Amino acid sequence: MMLLFRALLLSLFFVGVAAAQSAAQPSSQPLPADRIVAVVNDEVITHHELRSRLASALSQLQRQGTTLPPRDVLEKQMLERLVMDKVQLQFAREVGLRVDDAQLDQALQRIAANNKLSLAQFRVALEKDGIAFASFREEIRAEMTIARLREREVDSRIFVSEGEIDNYLVGESGPAAGEEYQIAHILLRAPESASPEQIQQLRAKTDQIVERLRKGENFAQLAAAYSDAPDGLRGGDLGWRSLNRLPTMFAEVATTLKVGDVSPVLRSSNGFHLIKLLDKRGGGALPAVQQTHARHILIKVNDVVSEPEARHTLESLRQRIKHGESFADLARLFSQDGSASKGGDLGWIYEGDTVPEFERAMNALAPGELSEPVQSPFGFHLIEVLERRVQDVSSDRQRAAARQVLRERKRDEAYQDWLRQTRDRAYVELRLEER
Repeated sequence: MMLLFRALLLSLFFVGVAAAQSAAQPSSQPLPADRIVAVVNDEVITHHELRSRLASALSQLQRQGTTLPPRDVLEKQMLERLVMDKVQLQFAREVGLRVDDAQLDQALQRIAANNKLSLAQFRVALEKDGIAFASFREEIRAEMTIARLREREVDSRIFVSEGEIDNYLVGESGPAAGEEYQIAHILLRAPESASPEQIQQLRAKTDQIVERLRKGENFAQLAAAYSDAPDGLRGGDLGWRSLNRLPTMFAEVATTLKVGDVSPVLRSSNGFHLIKLLDKRGGGALPAVQQTHARHILIKVNDVVSEPEARHTLESLRQRIKHGESFADLARLFSQDGSASKGGDLGWIYEGDTVPEFERAMNALAPGELSEPVQSPFGFHLIEVLERRVQDVSSDRQRAAARQVLRERKRDEAYQDWLRQTRDRAYVELRLEER
């Protein structure tokens, strides 16, 4: 469920980027003649593609209030991001990974539903904003393909040992337990087989950035201009993370920084890093965890059952339950998921076990209370809370949660390693300077 929600968030972020791109490019202005700005293996990137993505990035930075770096610097950074996307999509084709039309249509329907629109209404809204639906559709396909490629080539190969879990759990009971850090990051990526001269040049460039920071220049602006990390256009902001969800090298340094401090230059196999501690919060012992014992009836939306029909079915079932019929019996007859045979019983649910729409509705119910029909990416639900409890997390649950946290910490480092290796294996010819 959570993977589905993450995919939905990724798609919704792309909607905002596409809308910004449309706003930043008035259609009344004539476009100059197009030209090739990069060759990636047997494909090209055109100046029109670069302009479109650059307009989107500039709009995003302006919305964030980030001081804009020089346009030529940002243009070079954006071209490198386009190259990385192209390399990944080519690799996906080589290994036979694709998102078919049915899967893409389901994702678009979820995006539309989250915006409280039908797919047809969503299409009209996009085109009203000047966004061609066919282009938007293929952009979402590309985002989904890259996400799945990362799962296949990186996430599936991450191994977490029992010893690492033991060490993590010991750390969670230490003095830093519960603390969270907001970190910003600049990465200057080194090629896979960089020569000593290339490493020296990269270090010199990093030292120049350090000197500019000492003189008071904005970290977010420099990240947008120079960072090779995917979060560069967000000012390098990694968001709030506990120490155990940060890359090990970052976690070790973060505890030594005061809010506002920038680290010394850090060296890894990926290149050179600078991190800034934006903020810190929390601390103390981890609280006990609330669990909810709930059951539900799920009606799925598909080609046969429309959203109004699914909602109407659940409203009818809700009235029957309120008039004395058995929830469990009706769940066995009508619910369309694996819990039907158990009368809709989902057992004890931890925070984060379900998609946010379901969790919010469930948390708003008192024990014994029945919800109105609730929409989620899976369809419509009728939810009943049976009981709640607050207790320490079981040992098995602690270990499972620790394994997931450690996987997330490793996946960022592993993905950067994989990206660097994949980029270095590709033939790339940059022609941005040609006029």
